[in-house]
Amino acid sequence: MADDAADHDGTIKEEDVAQARKLCGHYFAEKNAELYTGAHPDSLRNFARGYGDDNPLYTDEDYGANTVWKGQIAPPLIGLAINRPMLGDPRPAELRRPAFRGVHNFVSGTEWELYRPVRPGDTLHTFQGYESVEEKESEFAGRTVIIRRRHVRMNQNAEVVSVARVILIHAERKAARSRRKYVVEPAVHSAEDLARLDGIYAAERRRGAVPRWFEDVSAGDALGPIAKGPLTTTDIIVFHAGGYGFTPFAPATGRLAYRNRRRIASFYVKNAQGVPDVAQRVHWDSAWAQQVGAPMAYDYGVMRDCWLSHLVTDWMGDDAWLLRQSSEIRKFNYMGDHHVVTGTVVAKRIEDGRPVVDLELSGVNQRGENTCPATATVALPSREHGDVRLPEVPGELAGQAARLMRRHNELRAAARS
Repeated sequence: MADDAADHDGTIKEEDVAQARKLCGHYFAEKNAELYTGAHPDSLRNFARGYGDDNPLYTDEDYGANTVWKGQIAPPLIGLAINRPMLGDPRPAELRRPAFRGVHNFVSGTEWELYRPVRPGDTLHTFQGYESVEEKESEFAGRTVIIRRRHVRMNQNAEVVSVARVILIHAERKAARSRRKYVVEPAVHSAEDLARLDGIYAAERRRGAVPRWFEDVSAGDALGPIAKGPLTTTDIIVFHAGGYGFTPFAPATGRLAYRNRRRIASFYVKNAQGVPDVAQRVHWDSAWAQQVGAPMAYDYGVMRDCWLSHLVTDWMGDDAWLLRQSSEIRKFNYMGDHHVVTGTVVAKRIEDGRPVVDLELSGVNQRGENTCPATATVALPSREHGDVRLPEVPGELAGQAARLMRRHNELRAAARS
């Protein structure tokens, strides 16, 4: 294993930035598994409940039979939790991944395009690559590298189900720690504060089986509110249990951890007891979060993406389809923070023959900060135009998916022979 001081000093290396730029426009099969490798009634339910969504369309095996979908379907952002390793040709040596050893990274925004539902029995495969690389000075961490990465997820029939673009910021840990830009007092909630949140929870309503007709929606209509939080370590644990990961799924110690440390040494940083533990523990270990410049542990940006989609799917009802969602993660969501998530209809129109509405969304914490401004576009059923039609996958993207799936099947057959 390489020496921590020499190779993992937490600074951004010029060779890593140059290598990242070389990768732009190249896409490769994702060979790592998520917690779930296929859709199952339990995995769909657990993922939804992992961010607090009890919509029976996602959580009940039987409910969906009476909807336009004719069965249970997955929550919109299920691609965060399901991936079966995809076989593909080896990367050329000149297109290896940049190491960015010991450099902290976090999500600052996502864009989702959703093409078709994921159903029990489906498997999901992913191919991904870099779209852009940008260097920028940050008040939080000094020199940063912003990478825009595209993840295309398809089912076992090579049908694209979603495209997610994730904006990842790579930041120097030492610089972030030394600047200490974020000084935040831990949130403390009175009985009255909690009672107000309980009032929002009690008033939340899901549209469900009652169609939200396009003709009945007007610009200015409100969505929500729904409440989320106060954030606890338990919330992080349950979100992981629902399927979200990206940590190699292994304990922090023992044989599996030993193998992971040999493979991705820079992902493990010693804790106060001198034990190598995952750098990802910034999301539940406040002492470690302070070492990377944050005042305390904080959530995952994609958890708030799920909260935003929860607001939208509660509002739109069973017969609608979330076409797109785009968010900016502008502030950290710290342990003890709570959010009130709301939205507004800003436009209604016909897009490619589909009646759609455009939404503006926000998640405001107890400090009055909108930490995750977002937009979404929803296709609604229409009395004039009929049921929702799913969007078409662009031809070039469908062809790319078909080629990669064909190669996956060829390699799989060869391995069996």
